Amino acid sequence: MVATGSYRNKSAFYGNIQKYFYIFDWWGKNNDNDLTGSNMANNNLTNAKRAKNDEFYTQYGDIQKEIEAYLEYDPSVFRSKVVYCNCDDPFESNFFRYFVLNFNKLGLKQLITTSYKPSPVANTQLELFGDDKTLPRSKGRPKINANRFIINEVHDIDGDGEFNLKDISQQLRTNKHNEWTPLEGDGDFRSVECINLLKQSDIVATNPPFSLFREYVKELFDYNKKFVIIGSMSAITYKEIFPLIKNDKLWLGNGFHAGNAYFFTPNTRDFASGVYDANTGLVKFRNVCWFTNLDHGRRHQPLPLMTMQENLKYSKHKEIKGKKAYDKYDNYEAIEVPFTDSIPSDYSGVMGVPVSFLDKYNPDQFEILGSNRGVDQDPNKIYGKGSYLNGKEVFKRLFIKHKRK
Repeated sequence: MVATGSYRNKSAFYGNIQKYFYIFDWWGKNNDNDLTGSNMANNNLTNAKRAKNDEFYTQYGDIQKEIEAYLEYDPSVFRSKVVYCNCDDPFESNFFRYFVLNFNKLGLKQLITTSYKPSPVANTQLELFGDDKTLPRSKGRPKINANRFIINEVHDIDGDGEFNLKDISQQLRTNKHNEWTPLEGDGDFRSVECINLLKQSDIVATNPPFSLFREYVKELFDYNKKFVIIGSMSAITYKEIFPLIKNDKLWLGNGFHAGNAYFFTPNTRDFASGVYDANTGLVKFRNVCWFTNLDHGRRHQPLPLMTMQENLKYSKHKEIKGKKAYDKYDNYEAIEVPFTDSIPSDYSGVMGVPVSFLDKYNPDQFEILGSNRGVDQDPNKIYGKGSYLNGKEVFKRLFIKHKRK
């Protein structure tokens, strides 16, 4: 057992646990053709990364939908497992909120949550108990230390007939089977104390900083962890990430509804029309996705396809319909397939497809050979260079071929 740490404002700390837990954390997908265009939402995402402005908070419903996809495929995937959310302030993270409220349903052995530093959204989110006017207004919470929560047991402690976050706050208040202590350091996921917690865990679930995504994923693989995390779709072609995807060690998760992700951000700045909703504080992004190495059913659904001649005759895309043949790259022995649903079922050669193909990728149906980004990704030096059609470079592409039984 970890001893409960000292805290100079402990009563205020617990009082705020009892009154507040928050609704938001950061996430999606891009359109099927152009993943690198001038879409304003994607530009804002890139600019946020460059500015180390990574405060995008994920909605509870998106987390719930994603986790349920893994449970549908394997109902025992979380049973007797230690889940670690290592980029999550327990006061504010919906990852903590989801896993603690579903602790018994999932059959968790333990839930560990650590935060990095004081969050800019404290005392600005929805109250835990909705519009309960009997609760005194909070005067703030201490924000001196990064925190660690370890949840070993949850149950209806106050006898009101249901289990909720109020029960958790009371268990933490009395230190009954659950633990809280400030971290000695700043909570950086690379710190010794956070790595020691990582070693104790089985599955990591969180929304890590875009700007540190390469380091974050490397650490997960260094310690052989299962994970469900959010990242930019542009990370697919990173030289540190793409080989993991190509070798079937990492893949996309179930994804967001209709490919749209909505995140809360406390950092106000200019967004294009339709991207930021001032009434809800939500920002819409399409160029983000779930990354995981947990299996789910959609990953094994065959992609229904037409033959090449059927595509050329009946395709809904003007870029395909009516052509005599698919375009071939100037510098690759491969055809250009600008839409995932236009992959010809009877073509045995190499095809260049949008990065968004990974959302429909079935490893039993296709083989990933390379991409047109990152010359050092392919030891055979076949792939990695830009691909051209009639002298013009095309957008990011993955090179694939059908697996033949």
